[in-house]
Amino acid sequence: MMNKQRCHWVTEDPLYIDYHDNEWGVPLYDNQQLFAMLNLEGQQAGLRWITVLKKRMNYHTYFFHFNPKKIVQIKEQEIQKLLQDPGLIRNRLKLNAIIKNAYAYLNLQKSKIDFSEFLWGFVENQPMVLIKNKKLQTLARERSIAMSKALKQYGFTFVGPTICYAFMQAVGMINEHDPDCDFSKSFYFLHSI
Repeated sequence: MMNKQRCHWVTEDPLYIDYHDNEWGVPLYDNQQLFAMLNLEGQQAGLRWITVLKKRMNYHTYFFHFNPKKIVQIKEQEIQKLLQDPGLIRNRLKLNAIIKNAYAYLNLQKSKIDFSEFLWGFVENQPMVLIKNKKLQTLARERSIAMSKALKQYGFTFVGPTICYAFMQAVGMINEHDPDCDFSKSFYFLHSI
């Protein structure tokens, strides 16, 4: 693996390398895992992804592996404690966003909307391969804007177009490995729209 060519954003950090090689861009369909990733992308706002990646396990621990039914039970005094924990990004708006998003997620469920189907619908239920394709890159940006607007209408927060775009890349809705990345080749001929 040492000789693999990776995307330009991957550092020498083993955590980052493992994330790129085994998670980033791999299609994800599980509702709760998608919910977790959307929230983690929201925590990244204004920061580098490696910052969130290094704290990811703490988020899973403190937010019940992103179980929305348990998250909505978190009280203000618990948030106060979490704001003191260096294992998290200590930003009240970001931590409260996870709770707001849990309520929004549960409201989607009450409306009989499957979270995975809802999200994957923005890419017509299959990954978009953007490698060397400016037209599809523009379309992907438009779809991230549409996803952001739809999520906000349902009450989600920290889901702006940039966050949605990064989320779509992370969960494999958009395959945007660098053209010379060895990992782009495994997806290129398999998925396109």
